[in-house]
Amino acid sequence: MRKISIKIGLLFFCLIFTMEVCLFFLLHQKIAHSRIDEQLSSLVTRGNNHRDVLETYYNEETIHHIALMEVKSDTEVVITNKQGKVIISSAEINQFQSLLNVEKKDVPRSGKVIEDNWKSEPYIATVTPFKGGVDKGYVYMFQDTSQLKELINQLNRHFLIAGIATAFVTAIIILILSRIIARPLIKMKEATKELSQGNFSIQLENKSNDELGELAESIQLLSNELNHLKTERNEFLASISHELRTPLTYIKGYAEVAKREHLSLDERLDYLIVITEEATKLTTLVTELMELAQLDNNTFTIQKEMFYVSDSLKKISQKILPAFKQEAKKLLIICPENIQIYADPIRFEQIILNLLENARKYSSKGTITTTEISKKDTEIKISIHDKGKGIPDNDIPFIFERFYRVDKSRSRELGGTGLGLSIVKELIDAHNWQIEVSSEINKGTTFTIIARGDRDYA
Repeated sequence: MRKISIKIGLLFFCLIFTMEVCLFFLLHQKIAHSRIDEQLSSLVTRGNNHRDVLETYYNEETIHHIALMEVKSDTEVVITNKQGKVIISSAEINQFQSLLNVEKKDVPRSGKVIEDNWKSEPYIATVTPFKGGVDKGYVYMFQDTSQLKELINQLNRHFLIAGIATAFVTAIIILILSRIIARPLIKMKEATKELSQGNFSIQLENKSNDELGELAESIQLLSNELNHLKTERNEFLASISHELRTPLTYIKGYAEVAKREHLSLDERLDYLIVITEEATKLTTLVTELMELAQLDNNTFTIQKEMFYVSDSLKKISQKILPAFKQEAKKLLIICPENIQIYADPIRFEQIILNLLENARKYSSKGTITTTEISKKDTEIKISIHDKGKGIPDNDIPFIFERFYRVDKSRSRELGGTGLGLSIVKELIDAHNWQIEVSSEINKGTTFTIIARGDRDYA
């Protein structure tokens, strides 16, 4: 039995059982007192009836008739005169003697209960005064309390049986309800245990719209996120291992070849150039990994300031234009002189350089890569459009992931690390900007940055 269902069940059972005991006790007392009051009232009424008969037909025959009636009933009658002398009794008088001597002053005509202690006394008793002609007297009525005790005992047995049955049914219902309530909690506990052990592929059924349902949904979202992070981490480690292994293999291989004594100077120089290129790629990869680590840990700072976009683009153009010309590609920049932007100038330059470098790698010879800046109100759009092979629609959602390459077969040839667009996305998010991508196969790709130009919106 699971502890949580036991705790919930015991808690509910104790609460409900306590309520039931209180209700049963109150109900029992009410019924018992009601039955006793009925017996006392019936006894008073019987005495009053005898009083009426005596006051109407007071004679010896009537008195004997009353006594004879009580002999054949479960009650007893004693008739006395006003001095307390017994006129007639339906039973042995000694057993009633103590009650016949009670104070009878101020006894109302409607009768009075003179003994109601049914628990410890053998009889309950009432007295009713009568006036028969010139004679006055009292009618005493007695009833054996054993009948009342049996009645109460029978009532107790019925309540005990009902209480046991109710407790049993309550226990079963609470057991079922506690399991129903505890089941999702137990499943969530098992799910969190699985999560703690590294199993993130869990599925929680959520059939309720209450707080438990919301908790299950939160755990499921956490599981999905952790599973996604685990997958990303594994892919990242696999990718980085591959990216590091490849240049290191080149460096080691060409270094071994370059050590051979019979090589000519030109051959040795060619090998050393390859080693230098691979070392440069390795350095670039490590640098970009360090930048991503800083971006992930928020250990870098964005130093925003107002500057003219055109001035920044001129510096960027001077850096990247030679690479475009070397590959017989063109770069066109369209930017009004008066557009200012509130951003980190160094990070802004890094974003544009990465996007232009990406456009250069994937555009064809003789094509033009266009960078266009426009502003409407406080919104600035920076569009970089190339005329390359384009990106398939199913690849677009993943291009900002680390080490993701659309053209995997040309990755070594193009020299990219697969981290450039990831860095761009992190820097865009750090500025609270947006970036959109649209592409057509064999027509080109457009990256559009939507930024804010004013300090108030940055």
